[in-house]
Amino acid sequence: MILIVDDQIENIYSLEKLLKSKGFEVDSALSGEEALKKVLKNDYALVILDVQMPGIDGFEVAETLSGYSKTKEVPIIFLSAVNTDKKFIAKGYASGGIDYITKPVDPDILMLKVKTFYRLYEQTLALNETQKILESEIETRKKAQQELKDKVEHLHTTLESLPQIAFTADGRGRITFVNKRWYKYSRCPETFPEVHPDDTCIKKVWQHCVEHSQPLALEVRIKELKSGHFCFHLLRIIPVKDKIGIRSWVGTFTDIHDQKEEERKKDEFLSIASHELKTPLTSIKAYIQLLERMPDVQKESKFATYINRAQNQVNKLDSLIADLLDISKIENGKLKVNKKRFDMEKLIESAMETIYYTHSHVQFKIERKGETITQEVNGDAFRIEQVLINFLTNAIKYSPDSDKIVIHTTTDRDQLYIAVQDFGIGIPEHKKNNIFTKFYRVEESSVKFQGLGIGLYICAEIIKQHDGTYGIESSSDQGTTFYFTIPFN
Repeated sequence: MILIVDDQIENIYSLEKLLKSKGFEVDSALSGEEALKKVLKNDYALVILDVQMPGIDGFEVAETLSGYSKTKEVPIIFLSAVNTDKKFIAKGYASGGIDYITKPVDPDILMLKVKTFYRLYEQTLALNETQKILESEIETRKKAQQELKDKVEHLHTTLESLPQIAFTADGRGRITFVNKRWYKYSRCPETFPEVHPDDTCIKKVWQHCVEHSQPLALEVRIKELKSGHFCFHLLRIIPVKDKIGIRSWVGTFTDIHDQKEEERKKDEFLSIASHELKTPLTSIKAYIQLLERMPDVQKESKFATYINRAQNQVNKLDSLIADLLDISKIENGKLKVNKKRFDMEKLIESAMETIYYTHSHVQFKIERKGETITQEVNGDAFRIEQVLINFLTNAIKYSPDSDKIVIHTTTDRDQLYIAVQDFGIGIPEHKKNNIFTKFYRVEESSVKFQGLGIGLYICAEIIKQHDGTYGIESSSDQGTTFYFTIPFN
């Protein structure tokens, strides 16, 4: 909007008519006092100001407007019919005007100047708005940078307080921060600690994880600089993601040396104990067999019953010792599989016959569902049968109120899928992840059902040796399905 200030109403009328005909919005004031009030109250793109007015003249109005932050940028054009001398024109410019026009006014020239100044005003407004936006964005960025800096400092403080070796890396895997514990194992903050020659190279595995955006979990022995000893540590590195992708990584080395030593001693004890138990157990089995063959022991007598029960208990003990020996072999890397081609259908039939024979006192039926396996499998038949028998034994054990077990078989190109489904007590969702770990037992079943919790751990290791997969599908009171897959070749 344009403000016309003149004490002559006819002058205002003619200027209003001219400006409105060109599409401009117009306001007017008949005195300098009225003009000041309006300019301070409203926003104007241009003020056309008469110089000679009673009271406050045009020069005083311009000087007053230039003193206020709100109005100092408003362009002013002076119009004068009386004060046409050069000194008055100079005074007009000095008081804050941007142009000085003497009357009579050429309408075309006046309109050209009005349009120019109006356009300049609009551009100035746009520039001011852009400046405000930029200032706001700069302030927002400064605030975000400070917040990020505070978060980084907080993270570094947290990492310094950890009992582990801790570090961070950028999105490309380059180490950016290490805590003080790092320097017990490495002199350089950009270089990982030295790893035992027999262990996996951290740098290679870490580079693979960065390229594939995968977290890293690795047990390694790293060298302590002061003592020169290699100590077991668990290395964990996890990504920190944002909307774009991985922004950084956070890693820790946790000292598990004492834990590994305890496990080694325990495994050593299990190995020695199981081997030592094997010898007297063999003698006990031989003596029980001799008792069974004695002519004065009748098949239906109490002695025969007691001998049979003793034989069953000895067989259970023999099975437990065999499991302990397998665990010892697994821990020492000596559990070997002898792979050769075998008929999986015959193996399943053999496993079912064994289960029927060893559980003759239990009423149940094993059903077969799925495809008949016509292709031979390249693997260790004895170990695969051990897995299947373990799954079937567990199915009977943990479904005492059910009389049915189902074996599912499916072939998919080069893979064989076998599952054992029971209809028993089931396993809660939050405990399924631990079911294949060593010595783990579900609390709800550990009191009611006997066992060491090592059978499924051994099964998992056997399947791993065959480059297969294993898993569980279960929920409380809905039964359980244990499955494994192995490649045909």
